[in-house]
Amino acid sequence: MRTSRTLGLVMIAPAAAMILLFFLMPVVLTAVFSFTNMTTATGISGGAYQIAPNSLDALKREMPDVVQQLTEPRYAIDEEGIKGVEALGLQPGIAAELREKHLGEVFPSRREAERMIKDLQDRPSTRDVKQISEQFNRSVANLRFASKDDLFASLDRFGYKLTPEQKEGLAKATYTGWNWTTENFSRIASSQDMAQILFNTLLFVALVLVLFNTTYAMALAIWTHYMPDMPATIFRSIWLLPRITPVVIYVLMWKWLAWDTGFISVLMGKFGYPPKNYLLDTAYHAWFFVVLINGFIGASMGMLVFSSALRAIPKSQFFASEVDGASRWQQIRYIILPQMRWPILFVTCYQTLSLLASFNEILLSTRGGPGKATEVWSLAAYHTALNNYAGNLEYGLGAAMALVLVVIGIILSLAYLRVFNYATLVARPLIED
Repeated sequence: MRTSRTLGLVMIAPAAAMILLFFLMPVVLTAVFSFTNMTTATGISGGAYQIAPNSLDALKREMPDVVQQLTEPRYAIDEEGIKGVEALGLQPGIAAELREKHLGEVFPSRREAERMIKDLQDRPSTRDVKQISEQFNRSVANLRFASKDDLFASLDRFGYKLTPEQKEGLAKATYTGWNWTTENFSRIASSQDMAQILFNTLLFVALVLVLFNTTYAMALAIWTHYMPDMPATIFRSIWLLPRITPVVIYVLMWKWLAWDTGFISVLMGKFGYPPKNYLLDTAYHAWFFVVLINGFIGASMGMLVFSSALRAIPKSQFFASEVDGASRWQQIRYIILPQMRWPILFVTCYQTLSLLASFNEILLSTRGGPGKATEVWSLAAYHTALNNYAGNLEYGLGAAMALVLVVIGIILSLAYLRVFNYATLVARPLIED
């Protein structure tokens, strides 16, 4: 017994490892990344500290005096500057005196630095004074520091007078790496664009799910149920084509239908209408095609599930109802639909989660356009984290959007279980009591 159990664990170990690696790990990493401000600019590894113009702009409102100091150059007498003075070919005593008497001094303005240079024993000319002072022009702007301590040391060396709180604020604003934060969720909650995208998502799921994935799929299943076997099989096979056709070819066929050089434009041209791209000319047309493109794919799956469930209903019930004079509609209402709660629950839950995460067809057909009229949540997360026109991919925000999508899917699934009264579906039959 122990050997069999060990052998079973060994056999299942590769599958468990694959589940952990390719399913659980991405979910965990998505949840982790959602609490970071990770972008293309920050990278995924540690960052540095750089006082760039954009970070100074962000600090202007909170610490204007600090920004004022940082934008003013400092004149630091250091070895690098003295070597630059020697390279100018001036009197050798100038560089020697600077090294001997003024090495390490910092002047807050060019005027004070030039005043010191004029007082040197060799009395350089006005032109030479300006050349010499330029050798000591220093600034912390656009310099990269590997650590916070290096940044603070440079600020102190150049004579910037900052309090510890101001230094910490500056370090936070100038850090180029990523940080732990909940700002992504605040942005999602407060953004008007996110509200519109959420509305688009709910509208997309509702239209495709209600019109095609359940209602139309059920109609197809019932229709083929009452057809002879051979025509029913052929009809079901035809309806499987949207699902088994590669998505690129499938969407390309729809685009050929709706393009300004496509079938619809050619047909309407016969009646005097100018050609146009019916797929993208208005938001209503875009939604019409998006729903159709996704609906026909979903209807095929629902048809298969419902057809299989219909075959499981004992034929004796249909024969008995016909003997009692029941019509087709009465058979559907009193025999078929009451026994389809499990299949309807499965199709509804599965297709809802599938539609929430699906964006391939929308990406290939409208890319979320015109504008962002058909931009759904999953497509917006893809554009945010993996592909956008601006170039700065926001991994953290995209992961947060994906996590929100998971939460929405869980909430809707629990709501479906409540609506379909899941407890009664799994209860023991009364005949067994």
